[in-house]
Amino acid sequence: MSHDQLRRNAILAALPAGEFSRLSRDLEVVDVEVRMQVYEPGGTVSHVYFPLSSVFSLVSTADERILVEVATIGREGMAGLPVFLGAASTPQAAFCQIAGQAARATADSLRRALSRDGALHAALSRYTQTTMVQIAQNVVCNSAHPAERRAARWLLTTRDRIGTNEFPLTQEFLGQMLGVRRHTASDIARRLQDDGLIRYTRGRITITDTPGLERTACQCYSIVKAEFDQIVPGPGRSGRQDLQLTSAGRAYSMVISM
Repeated sequence: MSHDQLRRNAILAALPAGEFSRLSRDLEVVDVEVRMQVYEPGGTVSHVYFPLSSVFSLVSTADERILVEVATIGREGMAGLPVFLGAASTPQAAFCQIAGQAARATADSLRRALSRDGALHAALSRYTQTTMVQIAQNVVCNSAHPAERRAARWLLTTRDRIGTNEFPLTQEFLGQMLGVRRHTASDIARRLQDDGLIRYTRGRITITDTPGLERTACQCYSIVKAEFDQIVPGPGRSGRQDLQLTSAGRAYSMVISM
């Protein structure tokens, strides 16, 4: 895969040429399929993944049977933050939510790259901060907001991570991510479609009215999106290159006040 393709990932794109070239020699581009599990709870994190066109879900379990998504990982980030933070294992599971490609490196390779204390360390520090905001806001969202608003947030978040308005999604999977039964997920998808916000056919979702879906989503979506927009800028904007935490502080203040 070319360097341009690897730079689809925002963390890799943030690296200067020399550092990027060194790290890219340790990267292997792999195809990841839906539901492919890359980490098990309590298992060793042997590899890290930089999504290029795939999306991963980080999930926690309750009572050994209930899955709850705590974070979504796409082209803005990396699956495997425990390695960056100095841990060898993780209590969460991570699996592929949207099939595609990812650049994979061994945990040891990442540690070697981080030992040079270059731009990779700064980029992963920024990404860790945004992930903390996402997890904190998801806790608020899952406990305070109705399923339909959370579904709108989840669909918009997935769209942002993959960079397209259309992606595969079953009602069963949507129900698992929202923590609701399949028939509840089906009712939510039908209402969103009746309102002209999405089109759902044969296991594929197409967002047809983004502004309308944003109005339906809870404010949690805009809080987290504002944080991630600083590392994956839209057209006409440049990404943040420093470690200021101003918007994160606002997000945490809202978490405390809600």
